[in-house]
Amino acid sequence: MALGFAVIGCGAIARMHLESIVSIPSAKLVAVADTVLQRAEAVSREFGCDAYTNYRKVLERPDVRVVCIITPSGARREIALEAAAAGKHIIVEKPVEITVDRVDDIIQACDRAGVVLSGIFQFRFKPAWKFVKRAIDDGRLGKLVLGDAYNKWFRTQEYYDSSGWRGTWALDGGGALMNQGIHLVDLLLWMMGDAEQVTAYMGTLAHSRIEVEDTAVAVVKFKNGALGVIEGTTSVFPGYPMKMELHGTNGTVGLQGDWISDWSVRETTDAEQSEVTKLLVPVSTQSTASDPKQTDPTWHRLQIQDVVESILAGREPSVTGREGRRSVELINAIYKSAREGIPVSLPLKPGPAV
Repeated sequence: MALGFAVIGCGAIARMHLESIVSIPSAKLVAVADTVLQRAEAVSREFGCDAYTNYRKVLERPDVRVVCIITPSGARREIALEAAAAGKHIIVEKPVEITVDRVDDIIQACDRAGVVLSGIFQFRFKPAWKFVKRAIDDGRLGKLVLGDAYNKWFRTQEYYDSSGWRGTWALDGGGALMNQGIHLVDLLLWMMGDAEQVTAYMGTLAHSRIEVEDTAVAVVKFKNGALGVIEGTTSVFPGYPMKMELHGTNGTVGLQGDWISDWSVRETTDAEQSEVTKLLVPVSTQSTASDPKQTDPTWHRLQIQDVVESILAGREPSVTGREGRRSVELINAIYKSAREGIPVSLPLKPGPAV
């Protein structure tokens, strides 16, 4: 039997979830909810499901087993708590929420209710990133010494002006790091392991009428002793694909967007080289670096498929709520360091970070 899905929030990124759900045989889209009736009804007509303006009506439906929460980032906690209490499994678009405390509330509610919680980090399902992660886990890079992440994107002033919640601390939770750069922060932690301390600077350098940063830099010390740098912007015209450089005592790997840009690893086997060749950066690729609409639903579908399979099999999904927490904690620490002008150690102490 297919699991019944509801999508709460029908903004731009919702299409990635909607198209994914209807393409999975063991999932069925039964309802959507949005505070804007016309938007919910437009989705209802296109995808053949019921439409609501009150998400609580969705949670009352026994045929809804899973909810995808795609509201503004700082408006997810209450919906998630109610969904967990109603016994619904939960998929939350990145970030899970905007502070560690709020994420912890959601994790604890899902633990109490015995429901699955997964935060969307679809880049983990892309072949190049999976290949490099496997290589690191297999020790192919040796001891990790440096891990650098660069998210030099561009967003117009019109992008921020298009919605009242964008660029606010209360609902966006941050700017170039929390909204755009969080995918790369997640991937850096996935590759390098947890962070131990961070020192950071941030500013609003290229946009007006926003509260949050459009430019941030941070130096990170990881628990394994390695060091690293994070750069996140929406201020760099025309915008460039995200990049990561990973250096170990046995070699270096570079990634750009969805592809491998450098593989310089000692004693590379023929099988490895063949795989790397398939994953090398092509001459031209689409990118969300300058246009947030340039998004392929394939990777959302793979992650949502994994969540469906985890529910049916009674196991944890590949990306749990606790995995989604890690990037929020590091970004909160970066913001704290930049505000206070001091190094910040992790884990963060309880209390609001924004």
